[in-house]
Amino acid sequence: MGFGQAISSGFSNYVNFSDRACRSEYWFWILFYYIGFAVAAIIDAAIGIYVLTGLYSLAVLLPTLALAIRRLHDLDRTGWWISLPLFR
Repeated sequence: MGFGQAISSGFSNYVNFSDRACRSEYWFWILFYYIGFAVAAIIDAAIGIYVLTGLYSLAVLLPTLALAIRRLHDLDRTGWWISLPLFR
């Protein structure tokens, strides 16, 4: 799966919590997330108002969670493993 295909798959399956996601789809999404966050942070620093990074994070929150849960399903784990850091 290529970069563009992984990003379109991430946005088109943003409410699909029951399927599986391959490794390349997950890591290309993470790369997209950090590149987008860096661009938003640079724009925020140039403008002086730090709101774009928050909006970007909210916009990709649900697709990121769905993709992480689908990746856990591909590893034969339940999606509840994503909440494990909350119980430390």
